[in-house]
Amino acid sequence: MLGFFRGAFAEYACAAEDKVVPKPASLTFEQAAAVPVAATTALRGIRDVGEAKAGQRVLVNGAGGGVGSFAVQVAAALGAEVTGVCSTRNVELVRSLGAPHVLDYTTEDFTDGRIRYDVILDNVSSLSLARLRGVLTPKGILVLNGGGSPGQVFGPIAVLLRAVVANLFVSQRLSPLPSKQNREELLAVTGLIGEGKLTPVVDRTYPLADTAEGLRYVEQGHARGKVVITVA
Repeated sequence: MLGFFRGAFAEYACAAEDKVVPKPASLTFEQAAAVPVAATTALRGIRDVGEAKAGQRVLVNGAGGGVGSFAVQVAAALGAEVTGVCSTRNVELVRSLGAPHVLDYTTEDFTDGRIRYDVILDNVSSLSLARLRGVLTPKGILVLNGGGSPGQVFGPIAVLLRAVVANLFVSQRLSPLPSKQNREELLAVTGLIGEGKLTPVVDRTYPLADTAEGLRYVEQGHARGKVVITVA
């Protein structure tokens, strides 16, 4: 089984029946552990909030991360033309996940205005709303998934609050991504996994005793896909 439960970093967990679904047979337990929150967040951001459709241009900022790596695959599964923005080390990974266009943010600026996108999922929160809106189509949707650098809190929150206010005055839609635990979303993502359209990316695994080391790695902000804690 995989799903949602209260608590973390423990040998045992108790989950409600309506918060879990069967583990796809194709996944290892480590891969399955990477799925619930990140994959459902990506699905919600691209399909539900972003309303991405076949043929639309969809950009995922932070495409090499946990949510981003799933979001690229979800958008591709919906038939969108996907652009992923990531670091140099993740370019080939993001391309392998289904993004025909991959931009290395260390050398390229997707906000230069050359291309406009129907949907942007921003997992990073390092750019101003004005710059992001500048590369949205007139009726485009910007989905804000918090993000921000490790240790920063008020930066992402301030961006989300500005987006709520800006929505009152612009034709584009600026939508903070709500957080929730939804079994239907779990079934949808495991369905995509079963169809071979969605694969978890696991960067590293750490045994339970080395959880602190794993957290330090995540806090550096350069994890590729998900980091998983294993229990022997």
